[in-house]
Amino acid sequence: MITLPAPRPRVALPDIAPVSWEHPADRAALQALRALPGVDQVIRKILAILGGERGIRLLFQGNAVRCGPTQFPRLWGMHLENCTTFGWERVPELYVTQTPVFNAGAYGVDDPFIVIHSSAFELLDEDEQRGLLAHELGHVISGHAVYTTIAAILAMVSLGALPFPLELVVLPVRLAFLEWSRKSELSADRAELLGSQDLAASMRMFMKMAGGANTANVRPGDLNLEPFMQQANEYATQHDGFDVIYKLLNTLVVTHPMHVVRAGAVQQWVQSGAYDRILNGEYVRRGSEADDRPLRDDMRDAAAHYRSEFNAFADQLKTAAKRAAERARAAFNDARTKGAA
Repeated sequence: MITLPAPRPRVALPDIAPVSWEHPADRAALQALRALPGVDQVIRKILAILGGERGIRLLFQGNAVRCGPTQFPRLWGMHLENCTTFGWERVPELYVTQTPVFNAGAYGVDDPFIVIHSSAFELLDEDEQRGLLAHELGHVISGHAVYTTIAAILAMVSLGALPFPLELVVLPVRLAFLEWSRKSELSADRAELLGSQDLAASMRMFMKMAGGANTANVRPGDLNLEPFMQQANEYATQHDGFDVIYKLLNTLVVTHPMHVVRAGAVQQWVQSGAYDRILNGEYVRRGSEADDRPLRDDMRDAAAHYRSEFNAFADQLKTAAKRAAERARAAFNDARTKGAA
């Protein structure tokens, strides 16, 4: 039985620094991305093709509705509430664009803005929408927008359409962007919870992203968190056969982790006590990151995270190989027994 704490009145987190919620693997992947040869050239080339900041903004201004007091006022009001919660004075522009694909994003270079897909607006209730907006605001505050923009473009580009030498150059850059993009979502998911401060709403959002059930068409009992979280646990603990390899291949070229994985990661973060400590005022303030959270601590935690991931992967692979060998041996012995008979 999974018990989620009841939501409590939201508290403000003035001057909270993004390092307070950022996942160590996010920061490590971003440092690795920045150090990769060719990344700067790829970023400059793509931004030049898009027309820079102005070109990216015009793309959405021409094909979306900009939110404000008279356009999607309820959504705009929640966006302002989130900015107040995080003490973020430079309110990003917010757009809603018509598309059947559930998604949202933070884009731009010097002046980031947020785009919500109409399908996400339709699928989520008000508490879940607030969380989604906080997720994207978390990307903005963390300075992810320019990298998110490039990662989204690279994810859409078919490498097969590029000349062979250029394909070899772009491939490692693309994979590095995608690896960082997946890790950055783990950070933004924490920001989502800090904005909504409603764990049940966060879990429902992940479930709806996975199942795509419109609230207007869902009957009581159609969607339940407990079996969804059990499903997340099954996915996390399933290491039979080639499951470990399949999981790796399934996520290698996508920008987001699996929804059930994200739900489990948020649960683990809450269980660690870090979430409650932040709500109680124990967090790093903006401007003091270098003193309160030196880079060496980030690198240490990031190294520990990736070491843990690698060891877990190695253990899972070893277990899978052992099981496969045992089954092969059992099948061989069975076949030999039947042959002898």
